[in-house]
Amino acid sequence: MKGPLFYSKILLFGEYGIIKDSKGLSIPYSFYNGALKLDGNTSEIVLKSNESLKQFASHIQDIDASLVRFDIDRLHEDVNLGMYFDSSIPQGYGVGSSGALVAAIYDKYAFDKITVLENLTREKLLKLKAIFAAMESFFHGKSSGLDPLNSYLSIPILINSKDNIEATGIPAQKSEGKGAVFLIDSGVIGETAPMVSLFMENMKQEGFRNMLKNQFIKHTDACVDDFLNGDIKSLFKNTKKLSKIVLNNFKPMIPKQFHELWSKGIETNEYFLKLCGSGGGGYILGFTEDLDRAKKSLSDYNLEVVYNF
Repeated sequence: MKGPLFYSKILLFGEYGIIKDSKGLSIPYSFYNGALKLDGNTSEIVLKSNESLKQFASHIQDIDASLVRFDIDRLHEDVNLGMYFDSSIPQGYGVGSSGALVAAIYDKYAFDKITVLENLTREKLLKLKAIFAAMESFFHGKSSGLDPLNSYLSIPILINSKDNIEATGIPAQKSEGKGAVFLIDSGVIGETAPMVSLFMENMKQEGFRNMLKNQFIKHTDACVDDFLNGDIKSLFKNTKKLSKIVLNNFKPMIPKQFHELWSKGIETNEYFLKLCGSGGGGYILGFTEDLDRAKKSLSDYNLEVVYNF
């Protein structure tokens, strides 16, 4: 048995802001993926995944049946036979490793599931998001449900606000374009929960709340609009401002060894860095108008290109 593939995701814009109703834009990233498997493999990593699935299955059976019902007996049966999630998606990297697993379980075991083939109304998207949030809370304590939604549908998702999300199209990539969105591996695993706790603690300060509303969310929303409209000039202007705001206000979320590189990008305009997910480690997202220049400047790091302008 091998289930269908579910991809990782990248939240291009909206990290932290979407908690407070900023816009967000999340895209599938097919470089990494995962699938449920049942093939008799008993390696250590497989046994670990299977053990985690056992605990996850117990969590799922407690979800309110009015929201979603699962074929729990079949799930327990498969897990007891050694089913595991075979995934190339790195954990703690902000690219949705738990989201892909949640999507795979919903796809295989949910009754009356909403599928990508039907007309995806806002109501259906919100229902899926609520189901996925309840499922994924097993991993993060609190989940928006967006990562699994993106992984399950494999289409870009535009977040207008908490209660207003839609499937969207993004401008076609220019394979010859000089500009790019890229990932840098920080070499450190990030933990979502402590970073979100830190953010919530900061939200108790009026100054931080004002910065979030008047600067961070304002420029995040502008970046989403610029990206979707293909206004590259304005996009880089707003991304630079966003990069600066993050450096000044979200320093604990940026691994220390990147503080200097972050500043250097803003000073030279060679690239602009931002958080990928909750930060604290994992990947860092970069935007550049000239990929060759950025590669020279960041020669100590391997840049993984996500999107070409």
